[in-house]
Amino acid sequence: MAALISLLAICITATLQFVFPFVESNNGCVTADLIHRDSPLSPLYSPSETNSERFHKAYLRSISRLNNHFNPKAASPEALQAPMVSSGGEYFVNISIGTPRVELIGIADTASDLTWIQCKPCYKCYKQNPPIFDPKESSTSKNITCQSESCLRLEKDRRCDTSRNTCQFYYSYADGSYTTGNVGTEVFVISSKTNPDQGTFPNIVYGCGNNNTGTFDEVGSGIVGLGGGPLSLISQITKSINGKFSYCLVPTSAEGNATSKINFGDIGLVPGKSKVVTVDLVDKQPTTYYHVTLEAISVGSKRVKYFTSNATDGEEGNMIIDSGTTFTFLDPQFYEKLAAVLERQVGSKRVDDPRGYASACFKVEKESDLPNITFHFAGAADLKLNTVNAFARLEEENLMCLNMLPVDSIGVFGNLSQMNFLIQFDLVERKVSFMPTDCAKC
Repeated sequence: MAALISLLAICITATLQFVFPFVESNNGCVTADLIHRDSPLSPLYSPSETNSERFHKAYLRSISRLNNHFNPKAASPEALQAPMVSSGGEYFVNISIGTPRVELIGIADTASDLTWIQCKPCYKCYKQNPPIFDPKESSTSKNITCQSESCLRLEKDRRCDTSRNTCQFYYSYADGSYTTGNVGTEVFVISSKTNPDQGTFPNIVYGCGNNNTGTFDEVGSGIVGLGGGPLSLISQITKSINGKFSYCLVPTSAEGNATSKINFGDIGLVPGKSKVVTVDLVDKQPTTYYHVTLEAISVGSKRVKYFTSNATDGEEGNMIIDSGTTFTFLDPQFYEKLAAVLERQVGSKRVDDPRGYASACFKVEKESDLPNITFHFAGAADLKLNTVNAFARLEEENLMCLNMLPVDSIGVFGNLSQMNFLIQFDLVERKVSFMPTDCAKC
């Protein structure tokens, strides 16, 4: 662990400041805090909520996100590639843009591309707590034209104000929420307490929403797109960060005020080293998402081959890694088979959570009574989950519930399964690597 901490120390650590133009920082690695919405540091934190209440609310957000983002049966084709779920995200970052800088709060989203925020003049905007950005007050704000390469990359979400030859965007969601406005470029900067200009990225293409309606969180000003598409923040700064970014998510049950971290640049995580599990990223549409191939899941020593009811066995790219979805979602028929195996391994009768959200819960005396869960990805990449990744304790009901749920859609590897792993995405080599880590100590 000491070696890991010294390794991460190479990066400059930021605190709730997200600004993006690139002034080279040390070895080119820039680090910022990610604040989980249920963290005591979050503006949404409610100390009176129990773990069970947070669990059930996370379930509802996950279902909402799934329906807006990933589920073709619940969302129209136009909504599938929308860059954020309107009901809110799981991780917040403070962002600063413009000259002079304006500090805002955005949702960090690995299933989003174009970064967008609410802007003045606001013809129809949802309530937000931070000030609304006014591009006219920034000396570095510019609109882009309808024929520009960046505008054309918006494809079906592209609009054009022909009277001014100004590129515009329009994103809609399955729940009826939408955002639209001009597309421009601006200065974004990642800051820290010790180095306010550690990462400065000029001319970042972003959406300036003047008309935004729906169930968006008033805490946030918009989203920070960390997906794999050409207009995401990651893609726009990929040369500066050598195509690499990583994060380490602190379990929500962790004591104290430890924050999750996101790193832009190479932190030295080498595929093939001891304890590092490396999985190939699959090139698949939409390019926004980080697709991997799940081959099987083991419960203890019992390996269960993964299958989906609406696709051929072993389909490449059958799962998406997403930090914005809390739970891991699996094919319904496979899920039932997995839950039956789990019930036999636990040796205790399977029960439902009293609210009916989780259907694979068990009354066990101690966590050690639960079997190990291992995800087997293509390429002999076997990722063994910790108990905190696979199960959630509902104290009020004295239950341990599987952090995985059935869904008739593409599989999603959610953030509960990712906690306490240092996860690095290499978009040049097209790989994602996992290393077991105590993220609270990073």
